Amino acid sequence: MVGRNQRRSVLLVAIAIVPYTECLTSVSLAKQRNCVLSARFAENEGQQVTPPVQRSTIPEESIVSSTDDTATALSAGIVHEKSSSMLSDLNWESIGRVFLSEVKETADCVSLAAGPLFQSDALVQAEAIVKVCDELDTVKPVENMFVSEKLGLRRRALEFKRHELLVKLMRQNYDSYVATAAFLSPSRIPRKDLPNIQDVPYEKDAEPARIVIGEGGEDLVADCRIEDMKYNESPLDKLLLSIFRNLVTKNTGGVTSPKEGILGLVDQGRTFMLKPGQTPEAQHKMVSDTLAGLMTPVLPPFYGIFMSGIVPKIGTEFDGKQFGPWFYAPWLTSVVTPTFFGFLVGPSRPNHRKDGQLGGLVVEKCKFLQKSGCKGLCLHQCKLPAQQFFKDELGLPLTVSPNFVTQECQWSFGESPLPASEDPSFPTGCLVGCESRKTLVATGSRVDACN
Repeated sequence: MVGRNQRRSVLLVAIAIVPYTECLTSVSLAKQRNCVLSARFAENEGQQVTPPVQRSTIPEESIVSSTDDTATALSAGIVHEKSSSMLSDLNWESIGRVFLSEVKETADCVSLAAGPLFQSDALVQAEAIVKVCDELDTVKPVENMFVSEKLGLRRRALEFKRHELLVKLMRQNYDSYVATAAFLSPSRIPRKDLPNIQDVPYEKDAEPARIVIGEGGEDLVADCRIEDMKYNESPLDKLLLSIFRNLVTKNTGGVTSPKEGILGLVDQGRTFMLKPGQTPEAQHKMVSDTLAGLMTPVLPPFYGIFMSGIVPKIGTEFDGKQFGPWFYAPWLTSVVTPTFFGFLVGPSRPNHRKDGQLGGLVVEKCKFLQKSGCKGLCLHQCKLPAQQFFKDELGLPLTVSPNFVTQECQWSFGESPLPASEDPSFPTGCLVGCESRKTLVATGSRVDACN
């Protein structure tokens, strides 16, 4: 009995000593690791350190690894504890309410913008457009709402709705569209946001002012009232303009100009137009040949096949027949053209034709017209030859409608043009400040270069 109690006491003492022994072992390992690190540091510094009297039989790599693992485990535990604490501190109910409000606002804006897409053109009234303008005047961003404060989603949706209603009104009744746009722009609708501007007056007067002055009392058209635009030419613009001018020199029989850039091109065109015995047809052919050279022999056939549906000459009975233009041709042409068009006319952007369909392009302020100030150059070296080239060489009708009050210009791809004499947007008579007219007057010539 006594022996059994003694064994039990020894066992209890052993159990109590084990943790203490493990603790001493850990301390010993830590001390050994510190000694190793100190020795390494001393070696790097060129010092000599006396090794410890007692060395552990445990490999150094195991000591370092064990310590690193312990530190990693402790760090992971701390991070996990902090993450759990942060997650528990979040107000999930508040986050849910914010998320639902964002989703609801987004859904409302999508519904607002999509509404006109499913509305019949015949049901659109000018009053609906005015109402949308009223809503835009009162819309304000909601604080702490991302889609409202940062994205301005409701304002964007209302602007899209207004644009679509204007397009539908234009399809239904063009005259009503022009009246509505003239009433609302620019005070409530920026001019650049209108789907078409070719007949929308810039100011209250819808027609260019007419002035009668000496030299026979001929009617003249007032010059543009908008201040000149400053054009930023890209490297591509400069390259294309240089190529275009070289082609003009070739196709005019050597007409050149010492002036640089667009001013040199205008000078070349005016010199060619005022040559004795010059005809409009010769000017049209010169421009058509220049455009063909600029597009190279490759692009017109390619365009004819994929845009205008013209069958190439491949030895079939359908050679040369046209099955287009394809439905996407006017729109795609209006999208691609601005990149390769700026060297001649300046900035432009796609818009709608006056029939409400895609395929329009509006020039903000024509560079060629601004620099020349000549209606004759506009008519015979831009409008008429461009329309003829697109129809005859590319198989796509084109109407070019310049605005001499603003020097804007509407290009409508896929729209058949009226003769210049019947086009109400093309007034008769020369511009007041036209240099070509002054030259004609000085030389006593009676050539009608502007009609």
